[in-house]
Amino acid sequence: MSDTLRESLLVKLGQLQCHFTWGPQIDDVDLDDVKQRLQDSIIIGGKHQGVPHNQLAYINYRQGNCEEALHDLEEAERRLREIHGDGFERRSIVTHGNRAWLHYHMGQLSEAQSYLDKLEVTCGPLPQGPHVTAMVPEVWGEKGWSLLSSRSQCYEEAKECFARALEEDPNNTEWNMGYATALYRLESFSGILEKLEVSQSVRQLRRVLELDPGESVARVMLALRLQEFQQQAEANELVEEALRTSPDSPFVLRYAAKFYRMQQDVDEAIRLLKRALELTPRSSFLHHQMGMCYREKLLALRKNQGSGDPGMEAVLINDCKHHFGTAFELEPSYIIAQLDFAGICLMNGETDRAVEIYNNLQSLEDVTPDKKQAIELQLGLYELHHTKSELNAIRHFMEGLKIRRGSKQWKICYTKLEQIAGRQISR
Repeated sequence: MSDTLRESLLVKLGQLQCHFTWGPQIDDVDLDDVKQRLQDSIIIGGKHQGVPHNQLAYINYRQGNCEEALHDLEEAERRLREIHGDGFERRSIVTHGNRAWLHYHMGQLSEAQSYLDKLEVTCGPLPQGPHVTAMVPEVWGEKGWSLLSSRSQCYEEAKECFARALEEDPNNTEWNMGYATALYRLESFSGILEKLEVSQSVRQLRRVLELDPGESVARVMLALRLQEFQQQAEANELVEEALRTSPDSPFVLRYAAKFYRMQQDVDEAIRLLKRALELTPRSSFLHHQMGMCYREKLLALRKNQGSGDPGMEAVLINDCKHHFGTAFELEPSYIIAQLDFAGICLMNGETDRAVEIYNNLQSLEDVTPDKKQAIELQLGLYELHHTKSELNAIRHFMEGLKIRRGSKQWKICYTKLEQIAGRQISR
């Protein structure tokens, strides 16, 4: 192929809507972590969770595994044909775009052109874009799921993608579920809402259940949100029904476990998490949740028995350290798990180990704002409660306030500064 034809091919590739043109969304993320989560989601097989093979293919390409990437895209096509049948052509716009780009990078230019030709056949009659692509709901939805799988800074854009998909296809359960998931995560990052009526995720999750009463993941997500608003009776019914209808869904199990942990039924939470780990043993999220459960048991033991039973305390501390440690071994960028591990070290008198972790985290570059804020909060609490230095604590809490206004961590930083100021005034 001549240089002129190669350049013409590259111009057409640049017009495509696919993971190769959406690539910046996964800059500054741990590719191995995203890859593991995508592989877990393929094993889990969520009812309305998109087809993750496309994004997995792009990550394999980024890691130099082009043959694996090609296999992922072939599997994506197979799954799309199996699930969507007559809707395959529009559903395959992103997959075919990814294949065109992958063949181009593999030097297989005629194969790349063949997929551009397929896209022209599919997209040519559509009014939503250039002849080789079209911003139809199927493309907006695929992009939304991809953004949700990337990093928290992408959640707002993911919400907008699902909203655009719903403009043309308002009764599509998958786009409604994606929109609900984006709203749920955005609300979780911004902190607990004061009024149930204000929660957009509650309304949207109810909408999903109207469209598909059997959507168990939406059911248990709704239960968690209602739990925050003390709507306990309805929340209990939702979780129990979700576990009845989908007892082996890791998504349902993980959300239900969180629900029971928040309800102080830690043993039931641990039981559910163990079942989920049997299905997805390399889930850093599940190991972190297990660590949080054992920490609850440790705190309850200390509260109820003073200094506690040393033998049982040692067991629980080891359980906490094992699961928090496994979480960040599986996902080195899991900063919250590292902070929780450091907290257990402090509880166990291992101050030097905790300080070492804090120093390592402080030295990290390119940390996302929400993780940076979590680090500053925990450093502030360490200085306040362990070194008894209000001055250093104030410095860290102030840094936390500069980062992400309105988040849960921001609110704790603000409250701690208010408390310190109140004590200083009363002295």
